[in-house]
Amino acid sequence: MIGPSIKIKGEVSGDEDLLIQGKVEGTISLGNNEVVVGESGEVNADIIAKTVRVDGKVKGDITGKESVVISRIGNVRGNITAPRVQLEDGGIFKGSIDMDPGDEAVKKAPQAAVASATIPAPENKAPIRDIKSG
Repeated sequence: MIGPSIKIKGEVSGDEDLLIQGKVEGTISLGNNEVVVGESGEVNADIIAKTVRVDGKVKGDITGKESVVISRIGNVRGNITAPRVQLEDGGIFKGSIDMDPGDEAVKKAPQAAVASATIPAPENKAPIRDIKSG
């Protein structure tokens, strides 16, 4: 935990969950863990974690390997990349969200499956004529 009176400038990394109630500037890289920015937390950094919850303020890009949640009292100014993103009613967000898993799924798919998913071009047929009575 980074307490309310603690200020950190630089890189934060490790192998445990982190609760931020103080101020952090730089980068936060906890790729296999959870990062929670508490109500009094102020982060001016990019965050990379398994899950991220924002109850305080974040200015920077957030990458969540599993999910990102901006609570009703959270405030985020930056871009979010995660497969699941939740913005609770009242939360503040300005930036872009990328929930696309990327081209990895296409790269892993067998080429035959990709080719069979292609829609064939229509065959040449005689034009349809409009028949009007009368």
